[in-house]
Amino acid sequence: MAVRIRLARKGSKKKPFYRIVVADSQFSRDGRFLEIVGTYNPLQDPVEVTVKSERINFWLDQGAIPTDTVRSILKKENVYAETGG
Repeated sequence: MAVRIRLARKGSKKKPFYRIVVADSQFSRDGRFLEIVGTYNPLQDPVEVTVKSERINFWLDQGAIPTDTVRSILKKENVYAETGG
């Protein structure tokens, strides 16, 4: 079971709102997930991001892999630090 930290789209047409979720990579984008660990709202100015940093760190320690987009969001929020190696 490959666990990913990724975005799940919510909101109506042309008004996206995303949840940052932990999900098995085989589940669909907006389908089943294990836990909600944050939100991302690109329509706000500036962009509104909320994260549960302790839960994200827990899942990263368990081997969850963030997608590229989520990785960049977490870096901006100072939650994710690259490990050399």
